[in-house]
Amino acid sequence: MTATIAGLDLVALQRFFETNVPDLAGPLEASLMAGGKSNLTYRLGDGVHDWVLRRPPLGPLTPTAHDMSREFRIVKALNQTDVPAAEAVVLCEDESVIGVPFAVVAFVAGRSLQDGNDTEKLTTAEARDCSLALVDALAQLHAVPYAEVGLGEFGRPAGYLGRQVKRWRGQWDRVATRELDTLDQLREALEKAMPEQSGSTIVHGDYRLDNTIIDPTDFGRIAAIVDWEMATLGDPLADVGLLQVYWDPSSEPVLGVRHAPSANPGFLSGDEIADRYAAVTGRSLDNLAFYRALGYFKLAVIAEGIHQRFLAGKTIGSGFDTLGSAVPLLLDRGLETLA
Repeated sequence: MTATIAGLDLVALQRFFETNVPDLAGPLEASLMAGGKSNLTYRLGDGVHDWVLRRPPLGPLTPTAHDMSREFRIVKALNQTDVPAAEAVVLCEDESVIGVPFAVVAFVAGRSLQDGNDTEKLTTAEARDCSLALVDALAQLHAVPYAEVGLGEFGRPAGYLGRQVKRWRGQWDRVATRELDTLDQLREALEKAMPEQSGSTIVHGDYRLDNTIIDPTDFGRIAAIVDWEMATLGDPLADVGLLQVYWDPSSEPVLGVRHAPSANPGFLSGDEIADRYAAVTGRSLDNLAFYRALGYFKLAVIAEGIHQRFLAGKTIGSGFDTLGSAVPLLLDRGLETLA
């Protein structure tokens, strides 16, 4: 067993597993998993079982971000529903174990479509099935009676949209590496265009293709939705708007890989994504432009925060060098959306 891997102390983790994970069958091995530029994700194995561990990124953490207990709580609650999510295994909030809190879930076998190199290999029918399943799983999440699964106090649904604009503007002040006038221009445009909230549901907060695992034998089924660090209770159309942002090739530099949806003509278009969601849920999408612009605003601030960590040498893995260039483009796209 290797004693350390970047961001993980395997010796300490082994001791923790021996006490807290009854199924442990032997020494742990770990590897950093691809994808995810915020919380760090590792695959663990003991030769018999496989798990996934999530921990906060390296470096200083911003208030309310990277909350492992929130991730674990929502996954555990969703295990009571039909929403595809990994099985919750154990939460460790004791920072003396590996230096930060962490959460462990069961490993879910399947296809992870990380970039255009992955998606171009699909047939057009497989790509269409995959995008339909993506929308349908989101609709399924938004249909969960959250109070009945113990998430009634998971967030404050009322006033969600206003808090989102305020939150991400405040986050910019903590992470900004430069001044961009378009940041406040977009904030002001969002405040003027803000609609009445469309409803109150569980919101994933970062819903996109590479935050799902596709069934290994059926591209028309999502095996698991992953990366719940931004989940809360709020307006479901925020997830739809952000999904459309990720469907826009302008998001490519944020992910640092070839844009996945545009690499295969079988995927639904951004408009078709919205149409499918409306058909499945019956929700009105009259104000969807606002939610899409909010998605550009949010993603720009997230990208700036990751860019800040990259400049400080606090990132692990590749694909971070393009993030800085994405921020002005995303802000411009948000302003264009509301024009």
